[in-house]
Amino acid sequence: MINLTDSAVNAVKTAISSAAQPASGLRIMVETGGCAGFKYMMGIAEEAKPDDTVIERGGVKVFVDNQSHEHLNGTTIDFVVALEGSGFTFDNPNAKSSCSCGKSFS
Repeated sequence: MINLTDSAVNAVKTAISSAAQPASGLRIMVETGGCAGFKYMMGIAEEAKPDDTVIERGGVKVFVDNQSHEHLNGTTIDFVVALEGSGFTFDNPNAKSSCSCGKSFS
């Protein structure tokens, strides 16, 4: 299961409502790369793909491909506003380590 905080849900809803192209949810992926081995990728998406798991949180649909799902199970995604900048953060219990930017893990 993937969890989104209220702040993350509100940020995604704002992004979907202001998107130039039609969007119905948030796509979250894990790809090889980054400074720690894997990196998080996310963006708004028009619809689910055939191999996606669709999760709904707070009225937001989250699309996760099956390969990424195993890396993200139990992850909580938050949207943080800070002096250094705003953005999404990932609290992933499957990560053995992560880089200082918080966008890459192993």
